[in-house]
Amino acid sequence: MNLIWIYLSLKRATRPLLWFGVGGLLSACAVGPDFHAPAAPTVAQYTASMQPLATVSSSGTAGAAQRFDTGMDIPGQWWTLFHSPQLDAAVRQALANSPLIAQAKATLRQASETLTSQTGATRYPKIDLRLGAVRQQIDTAAIGIPNVPQVGPFSLFNASLNVSYTVDAFGANSRMLEGLQAQVDMQAEELRAAQLTLAANVVTAAIRQATLQAQITQTTQMLDLQHQQLTIMEQRLAAGGIAERDVKNQRTLVAQSAASLPSLQQQLQQVGHQLAVYLGKAPAQLDSQPLDLDKLTLPETLPLSLPSALARQRPDIRAAEATLHQASAQVDVATAGLYPQLTLSGSAGAEQTHISDIANSLNVWSIGLNLMQPLFHGGELRAKKRSAVAAYDAAAAAYQQTVLQALQQVADGLRALENDAQALQARTQAAENAEGSLSITRQQYQAGASVTWLCWTRSGRACSPGWSGPSHSRRALPIRRRCYRHWEVGGGTRLQILVRRRRIDTLCRRAVAQIFSALTRLLFLDWLWTLHFEETVIRFMQKQCLLDS
Repeated sequence: MNLIWIYLSLKRATRPLLWFGVGGLLSACAVGPDFHAPAAPTVAQYTASMQPLATVSSSGTAGAAQRFDTGMDIPGQWWTLFHSPQLDAAVRQALANSPLIAQAKATLRQASETLTSQTGATRYPKIDLRLGAVRQQIDTAAIGIPNVPQVGPFSLFNASLNVSYTVDAFGANSRMLEGLQAQVDMQAEELRAAQLTLAANVVTAAIRQATLQAQITQTTQMLDLQHQQLTIMEQRLAAGGIAERDVKNQRTLVAQSAASLPSLQQQLQQVGHQLAVYLGKAPAQLDSQPLDLDKLTLPETLPLSLPSALARQRPDIRAAEATLHQASAQVDVATAGLYPQLTLSGSAGAEQTHISDIANSLNVWSIGLNLMQPLFHGGELRAKKRSAVAAYDAAAAAYQQTVLQALQQVADGLRALENDAQALQARTQAAENAEGSLSITRQQYQAGASVTWLCWTRSGRACSPGWSGPSHSRRALPIRRRCYRHWEVGGGTRLQILVRRRRIDTLCRRAVAQIFSALTRLLFLDWLWTLHFEETVIRFMQKQCLLDS
Protein backbone atom coordinates (compact mmCIF):
# COMPACT_ATOMS: atom_id res chain seq x y z
CA MET A 1 0.00 0.00 0.00
CA ASN A 2 2.81 2.43 0.84
CA LEU A 3 4.51 1.86 -2.51
CA ILE A 4 1.21 2.50 -4.26
CA TRP A 5 0.87 5.71 -2.27
CA ILE A 6 4.36 6.78 -3.38
CA TYR A 7 3.48 6.09 -7.01
CA LEU A 8 0.22 8.07 -6.78
CA SER A 9 2.01 10.95 -5.08
CA LEU A 10 4.65 10.98 -7.81
CA LYS A 11 1.96 10.90 -10.44
CA ARG A 12 0.23 13.94 -8.91
CA ALA A 13 3.54 15.78 -8.60
CA THR A 14 4.59 15.17 -12.20
CA ARG A 15 1.16 15.56 -13.81
CA PRO A 16 1.82 19.20 -14.80
CA LEU A 17 5.06 18.14 -16.46
CA LEU A 18 3.34 15.41 -18.42
CA TRP A 19 0.57 17.71 -19.56
CA PHE A 20 3.15 20.30 -20.57
CA GLY A 21 5.11 17.70 -22.49
CA VAL A 22 2.01 16.44 -24.30
CA GLY A 23 1.08 20.01 -25.12
CA GLY A 24 4.57 20.62 -26.48
CA LEU A 25 4.37 17.46 -28.55
CA LEU A 26 1.00 18.36 -30.01
CA SER A 27 2.10 21.89 -30.79
CA ALA A 28 5.44 20.84 -32.27
CA CYS A 29 6.08 22.27 -35.67
CA ALA A 30 8.53 20.86 -38.18
CA VAL A 31 11.15 23.26 -39.43
CA GLY A 32 10.93 22.06 -43.04
CA PRO A 33 8.18 21.29 -45.58
CA ASP A 34 6.52 17.89 -45.76
CA PHE A 35 7.84 15.41 -48.29
CA HIS A 36 5.94 15.00 -51.56
CA ALA A 37 6.56 12.18 -54.00
CA PRO A 38 8.27 13.25 -57.23
CA ALA A 39 6.10 13.82 -60.25
CA ALA A 40 5.49 10.87 -62.56
CA PRO A 41 7.16 10.81 -65.99
CA THR A 42 5.38 13.09 -68.44
CA VAL A 43 6.24 11.18 -71.63
CA ALA A 44 3.35 9.43 -73.31
CA GLN A 45 5.28 6.48 -74.75
CA TYR A 46 8.50 4.59 -74.19
CA THR A 47 10.08 4.73 -77.66
CA ALA A 48 10.76 7.61 -80.03
CA SER A 49 8.61 6.12 -82.79
CA MET A 50 5.13 4.77 -82.31
CA GLN A 51 5.05 1.33 -80.75
CA PRO A 52 2.98 -1.17 -82.79
CA LEU A 53 -0.05 -2.60 -81.08
CA ALA A 54 1.06 -6.15 -81.85
CA THR A 55 4.11 -8.06 -83.07
CA VAL A 56 4.28 -9.75 -86.44
CA SER A 57 3.19 -13.36 -86.64
CA SER A 58 4.76 -16.41 -88.23
CA SER A 59 3.82 -20.00 -88.77
CA GLY A 60 4.84 -22.74 -86.41
CA THR A 61 5.42 -22.92 -82.69
CA ALA A 62 5.50 -19.61 -80.76
CA GLY A 63 4.68 -17.74 -83.94
CA ALA A 64 1.39 -16.17 -82.89
CA ALA A 65 1.34 -12.38 -82.74
CA GLN A 66 1.55 -10.85 -79.26
CA ARG A 67 -0.71 -7.91 -78.52
CA PHE A 68 0.11 -5.13 -76.03
CA ASP A 69 -2.66 -4.15 -73.61
CA THR A 70 -2.11 -0.90 -71.70
CA GLY A 71 -5.11 -1.51 -69.44
CA MET A 72 -4.16 -5.00 -68.31
CA ASP A 73 -2.81 -5.52 -64.81
CA ILE A 74 0.60 -7.13 -64.44
CA PRO A 75 0.25 -10.38 -62.44
CA GLY A 76 2.41 -10.64 -59.36
CA GLN A 77 3.32 -14.24 -60.24
CA TRP A 78 4.21 -13.43 -63.83
CA TRP A 79 6.04 -16.72 -64.39
CA THR A 80 2.70 -18.55 -64.38
CA LEU A 81 2.05 -17.09 -67.83
CA PHE A 82 4.37 -19.79 -69.22
CA HIS A 83 1.89 -22.47 -68.00
CA SER A 84 4.60 -24.81 -66.75
CA PRO A 85 3.90 -26.59 -63.42
CA GLN A 86 7.56 -27.60 -63.18
CA LEU A 87 8.68 -23.98 -63.56
CA ASP A 88 6.08 -22.78 -61.04
CA ALA A 89 7.28 -25.34 -58.50
CA ALA A 90 10.91 -24.28 -58.96
CA VAL A 91 10.09 -20.60 -58.39
CA ARG A 92 8.04 -21.38 -55.29
CA GLN A 93 10.85 -23.51 -53.89
CA ALA A 94 13.38 -20.75 -54.51
CA LEU A 95 11.22 -18.10 -52.83
CA ALA A 96 10.74 -20.36 -49.83
CA ASN A 97 14.31 -21.61 -49.37
CA SER A 98 16.69 -19.01 -50.80
CA PRO A 99 19.04 -17.41 -48.22
CA LEU A 100 18.85 -14.18 -50.20
CA ILE A 101 15.14 -13.86 -49.45
CA ALA A 102 15.73 -14.74 -45.79
CA GLN A 103 18.42 -12.05 -45.64
CA ALA A 104 16.09 -9.45 -47.16
CA LYS A 105 13.33 -10.37 -44.73
CA ALA A 106 15.69 -10.12 -41.75
CA THR A 107 16.90 -6.71 -42.92
CA LEU A 108 13.30 -5.56 -43.16
CA ARG A 109 12.58 -6.78 -39.63
CA GLN A 110 15.69 -4.98 -38.39
CA ALA A 111 14.54 -1.69 -39.91
CA SER A 112 11.05 -2.18 -38.50
CA GLU A 113 12.31 -2.88 -34.98
CA THR A 114 14.64 0.14 -35.14
CA LEU A 115 11.62 2.29 -35.97
CA THR A 116 9.65 0.79 -33.09
CA SER A 117 12.46 1.38 -30.60
CA GLN A 118 12.98 4.99 -31.64
CA THR A 119 9.24 5.64 -31.57
CA GLY A 120 9.06 4.52 -27.95
CA ALA A 121 12.17 6.53 -27.06
CA THR A 122 10.96 9.84 -28.52
CA ARG A 123 7.17 9.91 -28.38
CA TYR A 124 6.73 8.88 -24.74
CA PRO A 125 8.34 9.94 -21.42
CA LYS A 126 11.03 7.78 -19.89
CA ILE A 127 10.03 6.44 -16.47
CA ASP A 128 12.59 4.58 -14.37
CA LEU A 129 12.44 3.05 -10.90
CA ARG A 130 15.53 3.54 -8.79
CA LEU A 131 16.37 1.60 -5.62
CA GLY A 132 19.56 2.04 -3.62
CA ALA A 133 21.29 1.36 -0.32
CA VAL A 134 24.58 2.85 0.95
CA ARG A 135 26.62 2.63 4.15
CA GLN A 136 28.43 5.88 4.93
CA GLN A 137 30.19 8.03 7.52
CA ILE A 138 29.79 11.85 7.60
CA ASP A 139 32.24 14.23 9.30
CA THR A 140 30.09 17.20 10.27
CA ALA A 141 33.07 19.38 11.04
CA ALA A 142 34.40 18.83 7.52
CA ILE A 143 31.22 20.26 6.07
CA GLY A 144 31.21 23.35 8.29
CA ILE A 145 29.07 22.17 11.21
CA PRO A 146 31.56 21.84 14.10
CA ASN A 147 29.04 22.10 16.96
CA VAL A 148 27.05 19.05 15.97
CA PRO A 149 27.94 15.84 17.75
CA GLN A 150 29.74 13.33 15.55
CA VAL A 151 27.48 10.63 14.20
CA GLY A 152 28.68 7.11 13.72
CA PRO A 153 28.38 5.15 10.46
CA PHE A 154 24.83 4.69 9.23
CA SER A 155 22.90 3.12 6.34
CA LEU A 156 20.76 5.10 3.85
CA PHE A 157 18.03 3.48 1.78
CA ASN A 158 16.21 5.20 -1.08
CA ALA A 159 13.46 4.45 -3.59
CA SER A 160 12.35 6.86 -6.30
CA LEU A 161 10.67 7.16 -9.68
CA ASN A 162 12.42 9.33 -12.29
CA VAL A 163 10.61 10.84 -15.27
CA SER A 164 12.16 12.68 -18.22
CA TYR A 165 10.79 13.87 -21.54
CA THR A 166 12.26 15.90 -24.42
CA VAL A 167 9.71 18.18 -26.02
CA ASP A 168 9.78 17.93 -29.82
CA ALA A 169 9.26 21.66 -30.25
CA PHE A 170 10.83 21.89 -33.72
CA GLY A 171 10.06 18.46 -35.13
CA ALA A 172 13.49 16.84 -34.86
CA ASN A 173 12.12 13.63 -33.38
CA SER A 174 9.12 13.43 -35.68
CA ARG A 175 11.33 13.92 -38.75
CA MET A 176 13.73 11.30 -37.46
CA LEU A 177 10.85 8.82 -37.16
CA GLU A 178 9.69 9.81 -40.63
CA GLY A 179 13.13 8.98 -41.98
CA LEU A 180 13.14 5.63 -40.21
CA GLN A 181 9.72 4.85 -41.68
CA ALA A 182 11.11 5.66 -45.11
CA GLN A 183 13.95 3.23 -44.36
CA VAL A 184 11.38 0.54 -43.59
CA ASP A 185 9.60 1.29 -46.88
CA MET A 186 12.87 1.05 -48.78
CA GLN A 187 13.69 -2.34 -47.23
CA ALA A 188 10.20 -3.57 -48.10
CA GLU A 189 10.77 -2.61 -51.73
CA GLU A 190 14.21 -4.22 -51.62
CA LEU A 191 12.55 -7.44 -50.46
CA ARG A 192 10.07 -7.25 -53.31
CA ALA A 193 12.91 -6.56 -55.74
CA ALA A 194 14.85 -9.53 -54.36
CA GLN A 195 11.83 -11.79 -54.88
CA LEU A 196 11.33 -10.61 -58.46
CA THR A 197 15.03 -10.92 -59.21
CA LEU A 198 15.21 -14.43 -57.78
CA ALA A 199 12.14 -15.53 -59.71
CA ALA A 200 13.61 -14.11 -62.92
CA ASN A 201 16.94 -15.81 -62.26
CA VAL A 202 15.25 -19.17 -61.68
CA VAL A 203 13.19 -18.87 -64.86
CA THR A 204 16.20 -17.73 -66.88
CA ALA A 205 18.42 -20.52 -65.55
CA ALA A 206 15.73 -23.18 -66.09
CA ILE A 207 15.13 -22.08 -69.69
CA ARG A 208 18.84 -21.89 -70.36
CA GLN A 209 19.32 -25.36 -68.87
CA ALA A 210 16.60 -26.76 -71.11
CA THR A 211 18.10 -25.00 -74.13
CA LEU A 212 21.58 -26.36 -73.51
CA GLN A 213 20.24 -29.87 -72.98
CA ALA A 214 18.33 -29.69 -76.26
CA GLN A 215 21.36 -28.25 -78.02
CA ILE A 216 23.59 -31.06 -76.71
CA THR A 217 21.08 -33.67 -77.84
CA GLN A 218 20.80 -32.18 -81.32
CA THR A 219 24.56 -31.69 -81.63
CA THR A 220 25.06 -35.34 -80.68
CA GLN A 221 22.55 -36.44 -83.30
CA MET A 222 24.23 -34.22 -85.88
CA LEU A 223 27.62 -35.68 -84.95
CA ASP A 224 26.30 -39.22 -85.46
CA LEU A 225 25.05 -38.30 -88.94
CA GLN A 226 28.39 -36.69 -89.77
CA HIS A 227 30.18 -39.87 -88.67
CA GLN A 228 27.92 -41.88 -90.96
CA GLN A 229 28.73 -39.52 -93.82
CA LEU A 230 32.44 -39.82 -93.06
CA THR A 231 32.25 -43.63 -93.18
CA ILE A 232 30.58 -43.59 -96.59
CA MET A 233 33.04 -41.01 -97.89
CA GLU A 234 35.99 -43.12 -96.75
CA GLN A 235 34.49 -46.07 -98.61
CA ARG A 236 34.12 -43.92 -101.72
CA LEU A 237 37.68 -42.67 -101.35
CA ALA A 238 38.92 -46.26 -101.27
CA ALA A 239 36.95 -46.96 -104.43
CA GLY A 240 38.30 -43.81 -106.16
CA GLY A 241 34.97 -42.04 -106.27
CA ILE A 242 35.94 -38.80 -104.48
CA ALA A 243 39.06 -36.82 -103.71
CA GLU A 244 40.96 -37.09 -100.44
CA ARG A 245 40.35 -33.38 -99.87
CA ASP A 246 36.62 -34.02 -99.47
CA VAL A 247 37.30 -36.66 -96.81
CA LYS A 248 39.60 -34.34 -94.89
CA ASN A 249 36.96 -31.60 -95.03
CA GLN A 250 34.42 -34.01 -93.60
CA ARG A 251 36.84 -35.05 -90.84
CA THR A 252 37.35 -31.39 -90.01
CA LEU A 253 33.60 -30.93 -89.77
CA VAL A 254 33.30 -33.93 -87.47
CA ALA A 255 36.11 -32.64 -85.25
CA GLN A 256 34.53 -29.19 -85.02
CA SER A 257 31.19 -30.67 -84.01
CA ALA A 258 32.84 -32.91 -81.42
CA ALA A 259 34.82 -29.96 -80.02
CA SER A 260 31.61 -28.04 -79.34
CA LEU A 261 30.20 -30.72 -77.02
CA PRO A 262 32.54 -30.26 -73.99
CA SER A 263 31.84 -26.54 -73.94
CA LEU A 264 28.08 -27.14 -74.05
CA GLN A 265 28.32 -29.74 -71.30
CA GLN A 266 30.37 -27.36 -69.14
CA GLN A 267 27.79 -24.64 -69.60
CA LEU A 268 24.99 -27.07 -68.77
CA GLN A 269 26.72 -28.14 -65.56
CA GLN A 270 27.38 -24.55 -64.51
CA VAL A 271 23.76 -23.57 -65.10
CA GLY A 272 22.64 -26.57 -63.05
CA HIS A 273 24.91 -25.56 -60.18
CA GLN A 274 23.63 -21.98 -60.33
CA LEU A 275 20.02 -23.17 -60.39
CA ALA A 276 20.65 -25.29 -57.31
CA VAL A 277 21.94 -22.23 -55.45
CA TYR A 278 18.86 -20.26 -56.50
CA LEU A 279 16.71 -23.05 -55.06
CA GLY A 280 18.60 -22.94 -51.76
CA LYS A 281 20.41 -26.23 -52.32
CA ALA A 282 23.96 -27.42 -52.72
CA PRO A 283 24.89 -28.34 -56.33
CA ALA A 284 25.01 -32.03 -55.36
CA GLN A 285 21.38 -31.87 -54.15
CA LEU A 286 19.83 -30.73 -57.44
CA ASP A 287 17.56 -33.53 -58.63
CA SER A 288 15.20 -31.78 -61.06
CA GLN A 289 15.15 -32.54 -64.78
CA PRO A 290 15.51 -29.81 -67.43
CA LEU A 291 12.36 -28.24 -68.79
CA ASP A 292 10.83 -29.16 -72.12
CA LEU A 293 10.77 -25.98 -74.19
CA ASP A 294 7.93 -27.31 -76.31
CA LYS A 295 5.68 -27.29 -73.24
CA LEU A 296 6.22 -23.59 -72.54
CA THR A 297 3.63 -21.22 -73.98
CA LEU A 298 3.93 -17.53 -74.65
CA PRO A 299 0.96 -15.29 -73.73
CA GLU A 300 -0.69 -13.63 -76.70
CA THR A 301 -1.65 -10.57 -74.62
CA LEU A 302 1.09 -8.66 -72.82
CA PRO A 303 0.38 -6.08 -70.09
CA LEU A 304 1.99 -2.71 -70.79
CA SER A 305 1.61 0.06 -68.24
CA LEU A 306 1.91 3.72 -69.16
CA PRO A 307 5.12 5.61 -68.28
CA SER A 308 3.18 7.65 -65.73
CA ALA A 309 2.26 4.45 -63.84
CA LEU A 310 5.73 2.92 -64.05
CA ALA A 311 6.93 4.60 -60.85
CA ARG A 312 4.13 2.95 -58.86
CA GLN A 313 4.99 -0.56 -60.05
CA ARG A 314 8.75 -1.02 -60.16
CA PRO A 315 10.36 -1.78 -56.80
CA ASP A 316 13.63 -0.12 -57.73
CA ILE A 317 11.87 3.20 -58.39
CA ARG A 318 9.85 2.93 -55.20
CA ALA A 319 13.02 2.13 -53.23
CA ALA A 320 14.73 5.17 -54.74
CA GLU A 321 11.73 7.28 -53.74
CA ALA A 322 11.92 5.97 -50.17
CA THR A 323 15.63 6.85 -50.09
CA LEU A 324 14.76 10.37 -51.25
CA HIS A 325 12.11 10.60 -48.53
CA GLN A 326 14.64 9.58 -45.90
CA ALA A 327 17.14 12.18 -47.14
CA SER A 328 14.44 14.85 -46.96
CA ALA A 329 13.70 13.95 -43.35
CA GLN A 330 17.40 14.13 -42.46
CA VAL A 331 17.54 17.71 -43.74
CA ASP A 332 14.80 18.69 -41.26
CA VAL A 333 16.54 16.81 -38.45
CA ALA A 334 19.77 18.70 -39.12
CA THR A 335 17.86 21.99 -39.29
CA ALA A 336 16.10 21.35 -35.99
CA GLY A 337 19.51 20.89 -34.37
CA LEU A 338 20.06 24.65 -34.76
CA TYR A 339 17.13 25.48 -32.49
CA PRO A 340 16.60 25.16 -28.70
CA GLN A 341 15.99 21.77 -27.10
CA LEU A 342 13.60 21.60 -24.14
CA THR A 343 13.79 18.73 -21.64
CA LEU A 344 11.43 18.17 -18.68
CA SER A 345 12.42 15.99 -15.74
CA GLY A 346 11.07 15.06 -12.34
CA SER A 347 11.52 12.52 -9.58
CA ALA A 348 9.81 11.53 -6.34
CA GLY A 349 10.71 8.99 -3.67
CA ALA A 350 11.87 8.37 -0.14
CA GLU A 351 15.20 8.19 1.69
CA GLN A 352 15.36 6.58 5.17
CA THR A 353 17.98 5.17 7.45
CA HIS A 354 15.86 2.11 8.09
CA ILE A 355 14.57 0.07 5.21
CA SER A 356 11.29 -0.58 7.04
CA ASP A 357 10.50 3.16 6.96
CA ILE A 358 11.11 3.73 3.25
CA ALA A 359 7.56 2.91 2.27
CA ASN A 360 5.92 5.14 4.92
CA SER A 361 6.65 8.56 3.45
CA LEU A 362 7.52 10.59 0.38
CA ASN A 363 10.25 12.92 1.58
CA VAL A 364 12.34 13.52 -1.62
CA TRP A 365 11.10 14.98 -4.90
CA SER A 366 12.25 17.30 -7.65
CA ILE A 367 10.92 18.89 -10.82
CA GLY A 368 12.97 20.65 -13.44
CA LEU A 369 13.06 22.27 -16.87
CA ASN A 370 16.17 22.25 -19.04
CA LEU A 371 16.53 24.53 -22.06
CA MET A 372 19.59 24.17 -24.29
CA GLN A 373 20.28 26.59 -27.14
CA PRO A 374 23.38 25.93 -29.26
CA LEU A 375 25.51 29.08 -29.53
CA PHE A 376 28.91 28.14 -30.90
CA HIS A 377 29.93 24.71 -32.19
CA GLY A 378 32.63 25.77 -34.60
CA GLY A 379 30.27 25.58 -37.60
CA GLU A 380 29.43 21.94 -36.91
CA LEU A 381 25.63 22.23 -36.96
CA ARG A 382 25.36 24.31 -40.14
CA ALA A 383 27.85 22.03 -41.86
CA LYS A 384 25.66 19.06 -40.91
CA LYS A 385 22.69 20.81 -42.48
CA ARG A 386 24.60 21.53 -45.69
CA SER A 387 25.72 17.90 -45.75
CA ALA A 388 22.12 16.73 -45.39
CA VAL A 389 21.02 19.05 -48.22
CA ALA A 390 23.78 17.65 -50.44
CA ALA A 391 22.68 14.10 -49.59
CA TYR A 392 19.12 15.05 -50.56
CA ASP A 393 20.31 16.44 -53.91
CA ALA A 394 22.24 13.23 -54.53
CA ALA A 395 19.18 11.12 -53.69
CA ALA A 396 17.04 13.23 -56.03
CA ALA A 397 19.53 12.75 -58.88
CA ALA A 398 19.68 9.01 -58.14
CA TYR A 399 15.89 8.84 -58.31
CA GLN A 400 15.84 10.58 -61.69
CA GLN A 401 18.53 8.24 -62.98
CA THR A 402 16.55 5.21 -61.78
CA VAL A 403 13.45 6.42 -63.61
CA LEU A 404 15.41 7.05 -66.82
CA GLN A 405 16.99 3.60 -66.67
CA ALA A 406 13.56 2.06 -66.10
CA LEU A 407 12.19 3.83 -69.18
CA GLN A 408 15.22 2.67 -71.16
CA GLN A 409 14.76 -0.94 -70.07
CA VAL A 410 11.09 -0.92 -71.04
CA ALA A 411 11.93 0.63 -74.41
CA ASP A 412 14.64 -2.00 -74.97
CA GLY A 413 12.24 -4.78 -74.02
CA LEU A 414 9.51 -3.56 -76.35
CA ARG A 415 11.89 -3.23 -79.27
CA ALA A 416 13.38 -6.65 -78.49
CA LEU A 417 9.93 -8.26 -78.58
CA GLU A 418 9.20 -6.56 -81.89
CA ASN A 419 12.57 -7.43 -83.46
CA ASP A 420 12.48 -11.01 -82.16
CA ALA A 421 9.09 -11.53 -83.75
CA GLN A 422 10.50 -10.30 -87.06
CA ALA A 423 13.56 -12.54 -86.65
CA LEU A 424 11.30 -15.52 -85.94
CA GLN A 425 9.29 -14.73 -89.03
CA ALA A 426 12.44 -14.50 -91.20
CA ARG A 427 14.00 -17.66 -89.77
CA THR A 428 10.74 -19.54 -90.15
CA GLN A 429 10.66 -18.57 -93.82
CA ALA A 430 14.29 -19.62 -94.17
CA ALA A 431 13.53 -23.00 -92.61
CA GLU A 432 10.51 -23.43 -94.88
CA ASN A 433 12.66 -22.54 -97.90
CA ALA A 434 15.28 -25.08 -96.80
CA GLU A 435 12.63 -27.74 -96.40
CA GLY A 436 11.22 -26.78 -99.79
CA SER A 437 14.65 -27.09 -101.36
CA LEU A 438 15.05 -30.51 -99.79
CA SER A 439 11.65 -31.57 -101.07
CA ILE A 440 12.49 -30.44 -104.62
CA THR A 441 15.81 -32.27 -104.52
CA ARG A 442 14.08 -35.40 -103.24
CA GLN A 443 11.53 -35.19 -106.06
CA GLN A 444 14.34 -34.74 -108.59
CA TYR A 445 15.99 -37.87 -107.26
CA GLN A 446 12.78 -39.84 -107.43
CA ALA A 447 12.33 -38.67 -111.03
CA GLY A 448 15.81 -39.90 -111.91
CA ALA A 449 17.65 -36.57 -112.02
CA SER A 450 21.34 -36.25 -111.21
CA VAL A 451 21.72 -35.17 -107.55
CA THR A 452 25.14 -35.65 -105.98
CA TRP A 453 26.29 -35.88 -102.40
CA LEU A 454 28.31 -32.66 -102.75
CA CYS A 455 25.24 -30.81 -104.05
CA TRP A 456 23.22 -32.07 -101.11
CA THR A 457 25.87 -30.97 -98.63
CA ARG A 458 26.50 -27.50 -100.02
CA SER A 459 22.82 -26.75 -100.49
CA GLY A 460 22.10 -27.94 -96.97
CA ARG A 461 24.83 -25.78 -95.43
CA ALA A 462 24.03 -22.69 -97.50
CA CYS A 463 20.34 -22.87 -96.72
CA SER A 464 20.81 -23.57 -93.00
CA PRO A 465 21.89 -20.39 -91.14
CA GLY A 466 20.63 -21.81 -87.86
CA TRP A 467 23.05 -24.75 -87.75
CA SER A 468 24.14 -25.46 -84.19
CA GLY A 469 27.88 -24.87 -84.11
CA PRO A 470 30.49 -22.67 -82.42
CA SER A 471 29.16 -19.58 -84.21
CA HIS A 472 25.73 -20.32 -82.82
CA SER A 473 27.14 -20.29 -79.29
CA ARG A 474 28.69 -16.87 -79.90
CA ARG A 475 25.41 -15.52 -81.19
CA ALA A 476 23.51 -16.91 -78.23
CA LEU A 477 25.79 -15.31 -75.63
CA PRO A 478 24.63 -11.67 -76.05
CA ILE A 479 21.06 -12.91 -76.29
CA ARG A 480 21.34 -14.55 -72.86
CA ARG A 481 22.94 -11.47 -71.38
CA ARG A 482 20.23 -9.17 -72.68
CA CYS A 483 17.50 -11.48 -71.44
CA TYR A 484 18.80 -11.55 -67.85
CA ARG A 485 16.90 -8.48 -66.66
CA HIS A 486 13.28 -9.12 -65.84
CA TRP A 487 11.13 -6.30 -64.54
CA GLU A 488 10.92 -3.61 -67.22
CA VAL A 489 7.26 -3.05 -66.39
CA GLY A 490 7.25 -4.66 -62.96
CA GLY A 491 6.94 -8.22 -64.26
CA GLY A 492 8.71 -10.78 -66.46
CA THR A 493 8.27 -9.47 -69.99
CA ARG A 494 11.79 -10.02 -71.32
CA LEU A 495 11.96 -13.67 -70.39
CA GLN A 496 9.51 -14.23 -73.22
CA ILE A 497 12.31 -13.04 -75.53
CA LEU A 498 14.49 -15.89 -74.30
CA VAL A 499 11.82 -18.52 -75.00
CA ARG A 500 11.06 -17.06 -78.41
CA ARG A 501 14.72 -16.95 -79.44
CA ARG A 502 15.36 -20.48 -78.21
CA ARG A 503 12.41 -21.69 -80.27
CA ILE A 504 13.88 -19.91 -83.30
CA ASP A 505 17.16 -21.78 -82.94
CA THR A 506 15.39 -25.06 -82.19
CA LEU A 507 13.25 -24.71 -85.30
CA CYS A 508 16.26 -24.10 -87.53
CA ARG A 509 18.28 -26.90 -85.94
CA ARG A 510 15.41 -29.34 -86.52
CA ALA A 511 15.22 -28.34 -90.18
CA VAL A 512 18.96 -28.90 -90.57
CA ALA A 513 18.76 -32.24 -88.77
CA GLN A 514 16.05 -33.35 -91.20
CA ILE A 515 18.23 -32.30 -94.13
CA PHE A 516 21.25 -34.23 -92.88
CA SER A 517 19.11 -37.28 -92.12
CA ALA A 518 17.86 -37.30 -95.70
CA LEU A 519 21.42 -36.84 -96.92
CA THR A 520 22.53 -39.97 -95.09
CA ARG A 521 19.78 -42.07 -96.63
CA LEU A 522 20.61 -40.94 -100.15
CA LEU A 523 24.41 -41.00 -100.04
CA PHE A 524 24.73 -44.25 -101.94
CA LEU A 525 23.37 -42.55 -105.10
CA ASP A 526 26.64 -40.65 -105.56
CA TRP A 527 28.20 -43.73 -107.13
CA LEU A 528 26.12 -43.06 -110.26
CA TRP A 529 27.24 -39.58 -111.28
CA THR A 530 30.22 -38.19 -113.09
CA LEU A 531 32.37 -35.30 -111.91
CA HIS A 532 31.33 -33.04 -114.83
CA PHE A 533 27.62 -33.32 -114.08
CA GLU A 534 28.37 -32.85 -110.37
CA GLU A 535 30.01 -29.46 -111.00
CA THR A 536 27.05 -28.39 -113.15
CA VAL A 537 24.60 -29.19 -110.36
CA ILE A 538 26.83 -27.40 -107.81
CA ARG A 539 26.63 -24.16 -109.76
CA PHE A 540 22.88 -24.54 -110.08
CA MET A 541 22.40 -25.07 -106.33
CA GLN A 542 24.65 -22.12 -105.47
CA LYS A 543 22.45 -19.86 -107.57
CA GLN A 544 19.36 -21.39 -105.97
CA CYS A 545 20.76 -20.76 -102.45
CA LEU A 546 21.53 -17.14 -103.34
CA LEU A 547 17.93 -16.70 -104.47
CA ASP A 548 16.65 -18.33 -101.29
CA SER A 549 18.86 -16.06 -99.15
